[in-house]
Amino acid sequence: MEEGTLKSPSHCEVTIGQADEYGDTDPYQWDTREDCEVRQILDRIADKWSLLVIALLDRRVWRFSELRREIDGISQRMLTVTLRQLERDGLVKRTVHPVVPPRVEYELTALGRTLHTTIRSLVTWTESHQSEIAEARADYDVREAAAAETAA
Repeated sequence: MEEGTLKSPSHCEVTIGQADEYGDTDPYQWDTREDCEVRQILDRIADKWSLLVIALLDRRVWRFSELRREIDGISQRMLTVTLRQLERDGLVKRTVHPVVPPRVEYELTALGRTLHTTIRSLVTWTESHQSEIAEARADYDVREAAAAETAA
């Protein structure tokens, strides 16, 4: 472990001497430490399935089968895993109604709703810049094709 780095996995502080260069946090510090909870949480909530589930649950309470039908391409297993992880992190509440057959519903917790605000900001940014990104991709593809022709 690097000298000056805290050993606690719940505290992903900067290494002593790096605070001046990166301000309050060093993104390389949390990104390279497997035991860092910040990295684990970011990995979870930045997953494409988690983002979709959180976005849908912001609108209303959903049953499992409704979520599965609504999220194109997700398998039953992946939806189950995603919902369990989000529930474990306190972002989703699972309610089992004692009826036959059992009815299970999912909704965002108060904490999950605060995350949705951040996700919505990301979606808004993406919508605002999608044409610029498409243009950059096209420019890149042209440069790569030209480089491939030159190399051949």
